[in-house]
Amino acid sequence: MKLHSYWRSSAAYRARIALNVKGLAAEQVAHHLARGEQRTPGYLALNPQGLVPALEVDGEVIGQSLAIIEYLDERYPAPPLLPREPMARAQVRAMALTVACDIHPLGNLRVLNYLRGEFRQPEEAVNAWARHWIETGFVALEAAVRRHSGDGRHSYGSAVSLADVYLVPQMYNARRYGCDLSASPTLVAIDAALRERTDFAAAAPERQPDAGA
Repeated sequence: MKLHSYWRSSAAYRARIALNVKGLAAEQVAHHLARGEQRTPGYLALNPQGLVPALEVDGEVIGQSLAIIEYLDERYPAPPLLPREPMARAQVRAMALTVACDIHPLGNLRVLNYLRGEFRQPEEAVNAWARHWIETGFVALEAAVRRHSGDGRHSYGSAVSLADVYLVPQMYNARRYGCDLSASPTLVAIDAALRERTDFAAAAPERQPDAGA
């Protein structure tokens, strides 16, 4: 397997966590997003969206972190990232999608660069935009996780799930933008506990081969 990635991409961070939790090795190919390397003709021929992550496996290319992670979970079912019981699966997916659909897209590099370029927004305003949407999304996620966490160390029940795979990278973004996390103590505690795990720690941005590039 080959994972197309960028050290500071939170979406790629999710895929790295999932691979590590499953105990799977993948060659990493870095694409520097700030330099536009994801828009080169060669990469666009591979992944027309021009985004990371993308996973090359068995002669196919899978884009989008959720599709990648669910593929890995279905092909390598142990340990599972989604519960078997339908309602539990739905609740875990809802938590992950709160990040994937409602929080992360509004702080995506493409969106922030559009604010900088087309709307001439200063860096302070761009960062305030990112903080606002992360903090707003975390209010709802905090309530859901507080309701469903079984041990205060995992988002749902007492085992790592898809919700945790999405939480930790988004918490990285929150710290990066200096978000006020005082209203999200459960998320903060779970994030801290998960980052102590070797599989999560090894996926951290600062530990990637292209970190700081």
